[in-house]
Amino acid sequence: MSKRCELTGKIPMKGHNVSHANNKTKRRFLPNLKKVKFTSELLKKSLKLTVSNAGVRSVDKKGSFDEFLKKVKNKNLSPRLKKLKKNILVKSPFKKTPLAKST
Repeated sequence: MSKRCELTGKIPMKGHNVSHANNKTKRRFLPNLKKVKFTSELLKKSLKLTVSNAGVRSVDKKGSFDEFLKKVKNKNLSPRLKKLKKNILVKSPFKKTPLAKST
């Protein structure tokens, strides 16, 4: 299992444990990952994802899983969620249309 958040792309960081005597030993800072079940209202499907706590909070802030996927950048998403985002954008009732310029 990959230690990577599927929504935000968070990965483990590297650093040091520092003792009182200032000895440094290598360590990893792991993201706070959880298995969370999200429901897509547009696709009428539920997904089980490995998500960081920050990712869960981001989805809560946007209101729903579908709204979060519409607004997030593809760079951070897992390949599975990129396909899902494409399907959600196709089924979305409100599509962005460019505004006509008035002169």
